Amino acid sequence: MQKRHTDRATYFTESATTARNHYLPYLAQFKPITDCERILEIGCGEGGNLFPFAQLGCEVTGIDLAPTRIKQARRFFQTHNNRATFIAEDFTRIAIPDQETDKFDIILLHDVIEHITDKIKFLSHAQQFLKSGGLLFVAFPAWQMPFGGHQQICRNKILARLPFVHLLPNALYTRILRHAHESDDTIHELLDIKACRTSIELFEHTLCLCHYRIVDRQLWLINPHYQQKFGLSPRKLHPQLSRIKYVRNFVSTSCFYLLSASPPTQEYPLRTSIANIL
Repeated sequence: MQKRHTDRATYFTESATTARNHYLPYLAQFKPITDCERILEIGCGEGGNLFPFAQLGCEVTGIDLAPTRIKQARRFFQTHNNRATFIAEDFTRIAIPDQETDKFDIILLHDVIEHITDKIKFLSHAQQFLKSGGLLFVAFPAWQMPFGGHQQICRNKILARLPFVHLLPNALYTRILRHAHESDDTIHELLDIKACRTSIELFEHTLCLCHYRIVDRQLWLINPHYQQKFGLSPRKLHPQLSRIKYVRNFVSTSCFYLLSASPPTQEYPLRTSIANIL
């Protein structure tokens, strides 16, 4: 397990730096980000991704299941004298805003969708929180990439650095985790991630069913966050390789999507547009 998984202040700072250097500029290519924007992050953790938006004067809101993470987020923001609203709750239980003004210009969903079992329900609910013309930013590691199983959270240093081990059959994977003396909680979390695994093809099929339009997609050979974690320079996946189904999953360490809502009547055009970019 890396230090950043226990040192949450370091994790907050690294997340804020990555968001400032990569997520915010990526979004700004498609939507001007001013101090009038309302930003929501689902699965916000300590709030690092929201921090650069707050510094711009945006109205930011973070939601996370873990009360401890929300407490940390509030403390970090207070330390830096930045305002934000943080809520400890299951996002799917939060009521849909009645007024357009209570909805959000941008919703962030970073390294969350790969943990969600019912992706259709989750993404459909999120869509109801977007303003007209709003954007949903989703980023996730393709399941088959070397560390798509999040095995880096293991305490066993060898196992934490072992690529592709998460692709083994469940029984063998579990046996290896137990042999490495991983805790029951860690094993449960890793098997849950395996059950919720998200490939590029599965995600884009889900978008069709939820009536989202893909505004942009960028696959990364070297995840932008690796610059903070490992000192590696971000590198985009070659466009031709990005079009090769299934193979691209093994080399996409992060998948960026910008999405907008499409009316249900546009389901078939949406399917066509997705087929064209695969």
